[in-house]
This record gives sequence, structure tokens and C-alpha cells, in this order.
Amino acid sequence: MEQQSAEHKYNKWIVAISIIIPVAVAVLFSVKLKDFGIEVTPLNFLPPIYATINGITAVVLIAGVISIKNGNQKRHQQLMTTAIALSLSFLVMYIAYHMTAVSAVFGDANHDGLLDLNEKATVGWTRGLYLFILLTHIVLSIIIVPLVLVTYVRALAQRFDRHRKIARITFPIWLYVAVTGVVVYLMIAPYYV
Repeated sequence: MEQQSAEHKYNKWIVAISIIIPVAVAVLFSVKLKDFGIEVTPLNFLPPIYATINGITAVVLIAGVISIKNGNQKRHQQLMTTAIALSLSFLVMYIAYHMTAVSAVFGDANHDGLLDLNEKATVGWTRGLYLFILLTHIVLSIIIVPLVLVTYVRALAQRFDRHRKIARITFPIWLYVAVTGVVVYLMIAPYYV
């Protein structure tokens, strides 16, 4: 019963954070510091760093699953905490980049921010693939926030039966988000200014 109340204690926070993060990202994504008279150098060096962080997150997630399957609960906990920290650092860098730089457009070879007919023809079907991967990445990155938080809280509350049930859902979605973060970067990288 005490474990159940510990889990319920965090529910309001999980709901709040699960709403605040995507709303804040959406708002901050559209905010450009230069629009407020703040002159900053675009943080164009960040995308390869946060893509690497996504890749490391994927490796850490897999290592965490291997650890728990091998019975190493302590190592599993450390790795999952590390994965959360990596995801948070990704988020901060992602927002910082988009607040200081012009977003790249897939296929925009001349970097004018527009996709003309020749550029569209050049990238062909890969643009549709890119947009599909990007859209699923974004949607699942919103869904993963409450899943990670609930999964983590259930472990903290030592509700391991409930933790395992949701972790079976959380893990593949989180892994997909981490891996597609790298894929999206690799696909859009040629079009960065």
C-alpha cells in the first residue's frame, strides 16, 4: 500500500511534465532569439552533438535491458538514469539550436529555405521517407515522456511487476525515438546551412 501511494504521489507531476515539455518545445521551437533583439551566433555545431547523444541513448537503453535480463538491477538502474539524463541534455541542445538557427529544409540544396521543383525532383521519394520518419519520431517523442516517467516512478516505488509491464511498451518506443533521431540527423545533415 505504501508503494502504491508513492507511485500515486508522482502522478500529478507526470501529467504536468508530460504536458509542459511538448508545449514548451513547440513554443520555444518557434521563438528565435534574434526576433527579440538578442544577437547570438547560431549554434550550428549542436545537431551532430545531439544526434550522437541520441545514438548513445540507444546504446545505453540496450545495455540497460541486457543488464536487467542478466539480473544486475543496480547497473540497470544506473543505465536508465543515464538514458534519462542523455534525453534531457538532447532536449536542451535541440531547443538551443532551434532558438538560434534557421531550420534546415530536407532537399534544400541551395539553402534558401525553400524547396523548388528541381530540388523536389532531386530528392524524390526520399523526402516522403524522411517526413515519415520525422513525423513518427516527433509523435513518439511526445508519447515517450509520460511512459518514461511512469516506468521510472514504478521502479522507484518498487512496483516491479507494474514496472515490467510498462517497460515492455516504453523500451521499444524510446529506442525507436533515439535511433530515428540519428537517422533524421543523417538524412537532413546535407541541408544544414
